[in-house]
Amino acid sequence: MRWQNLLRGALIALLLALVLRPVWFTPVFAPFAPEGGPVIYDRSSLLSLSLSHLGLVALASTAATLVSVMLAILVTRPAGAAFRPLSRTITNMGQTFPPVAVLALAVPSLGFGAGPTVVALFLYGLLPIFENAMTGLLTLPPATMEAARGIGLNRRQRLVRVELPLALPVILTGIRLSVVISLGTATIGSTVAARTLGEVIISGLLTNNTAYVLQGGLIVGLFAVLIYDAMVQLETRLSRRTAR
Repeated sequence: MRWQNLLRGALIALLLALVLRPVWFTPVFAPFAPEGGPVIYDRSSLLSLSLSHLGLVALASTAATLVSVMLAILVTRPAGAAFRPLSRTITNMGQTFPPVAVLALAVPSLGFGAGPTVVALFLYGLLPIFENAMTGLLTLPPATMEAARGIGLNRRQRLVRVELPLALPVILTGIRLSVVISLGTATIGSTVAARTLGEVIISGLLTNNTAYVLQGGLIVGLFAVLIYDAMVQLETRLSRRTAR
């Protein structure tokens, strides 16, 4: 456990340094920059790009979570069971269309900027959350549900006080997968003028500057690893609490 905490702390320190003091890494990225060309991306603040990137992911993931969980609740009730195949088809559509295609279709109506990116991330994040929420709600211990009925809880009370708390660790697993996918996918938002860390990567590709590509990719990768790790810890704690 100690070495895991040390590694976690080292990764956090590295991420903060890359975002707040990128010039410290000039010797590291210099071999990958074009001869005589810039090494560290300085056209925009990496901190502002990181915050914008995380903000878009948070907004899209929150919306996807609300819609997916509500839909899962609907189709796991007796009255909504008939809509389960249709709901699976709807959530699968987000995975069927590539995010680039969604961006291209959304730009004419939403314009350039954050809007098309949020739509693409929202659609792409529905499936893992929905499937996990549905699984969590359909695999609850029968004895627990019977006990909840036995003490006189109505359907709404059982849902809020028993079903959702028990299913929460499984739902969080779907949210974790969705968030990590969105963190990487959000980089393409810069192709439609959204402020994301993809701006650094795309600039490097356009100017044949591998240093920019590595810089942007490393920051996105560290965000993904650290957020993944944080959510795994949260799931573990919730699972232990549920077991107790």
